[in-house]
Amino acid sequence: MSLTDPLFTAPSEPLAVLKSVYGYPAFRGKQQAVVEQVVAGGDAVVLFPTGAGKSLCYQVPSLCRPGVGVVISPLIALMRDQVEALKQLGVNAAALNSSISREDYGAVRRALDAGTLDLLYVTPERVATPGFREMMANVEIALFAIDEAHCVSQWGHDFRPEYRALDALRETFPGVPRMALTATADPHTREDIIARLGLEDAAVFTTSFDRPNITYEIVERDQPRRQLLEFLNRHKGASGIVYCLSRAKVDETSEWLNGQGIPSLPYHAGMTREDRDANQDAFLKEEELCLVATVAFGMGIDKPNVRYVAHLDLPGSVEAYYQETGRAGRDGLPSEAWMAYGMADVVQRGKMIERGTAGEEIKRVERAKLNALLGICETAGCRRQALLAHFGEAHPGGCGNCDTCLKPVDTWEGTEAAIKALAAIYRTGERFGAGHVIDVLTGNETERTERFGHNSMPVFGAGRDLPVKTWQSVYRQLLAMGLIRVDHEAYGAMKLEAEARAVFRHERTIRFRSDRPTRGKAAKSASSARSREAKAALSAENQSLFEALRATRTALAKDLSVPPYVIFPDTTLIALATERPETPEDMLQVSGVGNSKLARFGEDFLAVIRSHG
Repeated sequence: MSLTDPLFTAPSEPLAVLKSVYGYPAFRGKQQAVVEQVVAGGDAVVLFPTGAGKSLCYQVPSLCRPGVGVVISPLIALMRDQVEALKQLGVNAAALNSSISREDYGAVRRALDAGTLDLLYVTPERVATPGFREMMANVEIALFAIDEAHCVSQWGHDFRPEYRALDALRETFPGVPRMALTATADPHTREDIIARLGLEDAAVFTTSFDRPNITYEIVERDQPRRQLLEFLNRHKGASGIVYCLSRAKVDETSEWLNGQGIPSLPYHAGMTREDRDANQDAFLKEEELCLVATVAFGMGIDKPNVRYVAHLDLPGSVEAYYQETGRAGRDGLPSEAWMAYGMADVVQRGKMIERGTAGEEIKRVERAKLNALLGICETAGCRRQALLAHFGEAHPGGCGNCDTCLKPVDTWEGTEAAIKALAAIYRTGERFGAGHVIDVLTGNETERTERFGHNSMPVFGAGRDLPVKTWQSVYRQLLAMGLIRVDHEAYGAMKLEAEARAVFRHERTIRFRSDRPTRGKAAKSASSARSREAKAALSAENQSLFEALRATRTALAKDLSVPPYVIFPDTTLIALATERPETPEDMLQVSGVGNSKLARFGEDFLAVIRSHG
């Protein structure tokens, strides 16, 4: 349909819209409460995890209320994906951003003037311009949805100054409902979102941030390429993302993976826009591709069947880690988040904070966020419990779906080792990084230990009873405990915090997490079990039908030049393969099949089902 075609005939009652347009029989979780709040004209703050269906919370009210729903997003890729998906549903949607042509811009203006547009996606920069206010002055607006709302907060992990101008919406467009939505915000950031956007009177909707379908595994870096390859070999034939900190590492890793027989493409800001767009399109449209990327990729990517996310480097905060791992398993099916890290990551991330242009208060918060993530890495307890605690959510632990629960971590009484470790920092003048201090502890004669006279100190060789790897872990855990800090302005020198005195005085006992060399094998075994369980959900006969439906979906998507999940997600194909509808009326009862998709694709999929009868 063109943008100036009349609106499709849709009911104004939310549940009816949900069924007729999207093909879903009921809302999930708190979606219905949010929708009813906004349809009635109220403001809302929506704090849902990735995969909980935030987009429906503004799309359905936009179709129920008179006028056009305006969705503000910083993500051109997300706009493009959601607009295309909405068009497949029969919804008149469009986007205004820097990538559209003059002709497309004119079509959007005409559709707005004609009142035939259901949803309009715009960037925050455009919303702030006088031209946007002039364009929308005489347009009936159903609502404003501010997506990725954490970008408004300087405490968030992805602050964007242009978001600050969005507080003017309430004065410029009085009476229009406003929504702020995000999947990643700790309590401090949530308060800042509400204050910055003037949403003090809005209803706040929060649901659990737990993603129970995601398995978390964090390993100490040791031959990272080998570790990564072992992990990816558990996911052959699946789509996934590998995150690296630098552009050079992205290119090198992608080239190496292709050499290992794993189809891979790079993505980073150093590439041309054309190459980035081409690689992103390939990732969205192909079923078995690994994208190696910096954090420049991913926010707003709607691909539901990303089966894994791997980190070869430590993210900058718990929020960043949560958001990036949350790109796996948006469809609710079993997925994995894997990360390898080491002390060098902490030093590198710390340098990035110190070299930044932010003020000291923000740097202090960034340091605290980095230490919080290190604490999750070093915990001997349930990772899910530690992760959710950062977002102010209590979890009893023992989730049964993270590496520390699948194989509990041993701990050891480490007070004396901690004293030795702290003493080595003190005796060497708090001027050196972990590598040199460990050389001193383990009695390793080097040019530097000799030059500084550290080989004649009483502490030299005091830690020979433990291997270097254990001392590396000890220092990471002391950092996570807040007993030491890394001074990045002093080239990564470790320094003692005031709390270390209690350890020296034997007023505080220390227990360390034990090294676990078999962690990779344990996680592999657990992952294999989950994969078998997922496959067991489909009988051999139904699995054959699922693959045939998948092939049909791929062919249709290729013809339309859209990602396969825009036709139907895997969850709908699984339902079709198990329920085996025989008529269009039967197919309409399958979750995810709405009127428009039934009309466009129903006969293609019914023919495949009949052929497997």
